[in-house]
Amino acid sequence: MRFRHRDGTLVHVAYCTNVHAAEDLDGVLAQLARFGEPVREKLGADRLGLGLWLARPVASALSADPAALPRLRAELAARGLEVVTLNGFPYRGFHEPVVKHSVYHPHWATAERARYTMDLARVLTALLPEDAARGSVSTLPLTWRTDWSPEIRDTVRERLDRLGAELAGLARETGKPVRVGFEPEPGCVVETTAQAVEHLAHHDTDWLGLCLDTCHLAVAFEQPGEALARLADAELGIVKVQVSCALQADDPSDPDTRHALASFAEPRFLHQCVEGGPPGTDDLGDALTGLPGAAPWRIHFHIPVHADPVPPLRSTRPQLSATLAGLFGGACARTDHVEVETYTWQVLPDAPAGDSDLIAGLAAELDWTRRELLALGLAEEP
Repeated sequence: MRFRHRDGTLVHVAYCTNVHAAEDLDGVLAQLARFGEPVREKLGADRLGLGLWLARPVASALSADPAALPRLRAELAARGLEVVTLNGFPYRGFHEPVVKHSVYHPHWATAERARYTMDLARVLTALLPEDAARGSVSTLPLTWRTDWSPEIRDTVRERLDRLGAELAGLARETGKPVRVGFEPEPGCVVETTAQAVEHLAHHDTDWLGLCLDTCHLAVAFEQPGEALARLADAELGIVKVQVSCALQADDPSDPDTRHALASFAEPRFLHQCVEGGPPGTDDLGDALTGLPGAAPWRIHFHIPVHADPVPPLRSTRPQLSATLAGLFGGACARTDHVEVETYTWQVLPDAPAGDSDLIAGLAAELDWTRRELLALGLAEEP
């Protein structure tokens, strides 16, 4: 979907395909027919954006085969789909039975992470619609906190300086700018907007900025207005916003609340939990045995943005709405890439029973986002 902000900015809206398990090119092409086009049709939209997740093997295949990219681009066009953003956070294996901390590897001190990110940027230049102002690639917030050291810090700084230079060179070569957004996440070196400013603002912010995930922002108990003001003061751009909601428990000492939370403690993904404000625990299971429950909990479990969990649990949707208002409710749009990112559909306590349920859920999330943007004064474009 596309929207026009009052300042003339073309705002692209997509859903992130890391919800689908596909780690080869045939799998990515198949998901366009199986999910992408049906979601677009369910929405009644002429065109739908995808925030493609291209795992390392797919990125390698697209980089190595000159015929592969036109094939992917043609398949997107034939199904009314477009791509302006890629999710480069998970490297591979995102749908293994257990992911947990492995999603943070390889980290930004490694050559593998740098090469993967630039491969994605180059692939994206071949997929961008002709009228798109730019592309974006989201990536992890440097490293998980326990991997950090002075040596890692120095290596990361060098790699980010080189990344900015390589992105500038790619834009000169192709005429298509691609920016990289680092995504603050609980438990990482960069988990708040203040830490993002500390670690990123002194690099080339023409090419490097933030991927602002609204679930993560809420889990860190950041106030959206204060966070956005902090980024503006530091002139650290929001490369894209990920529309997402966290799980909230207002009284985690209550036995019924504890019982409801236990149904979200699942083995695949890490669900960091924060009580009242950072720090917290690395996973929900640890919180259920280790946090006192004296203040509300927010849990890094992406729940559908349009739907409320069963009480007594609730959603951080008010924080999401406030963030969107701060980004789009003013005279100028603060970003032009919007990506709905609920990758946890299959591990929800009431997971979709099949493809049709998942398609309906993804379309409902996108429709909620559409209605929020329209209420903020944006106009939908064909």
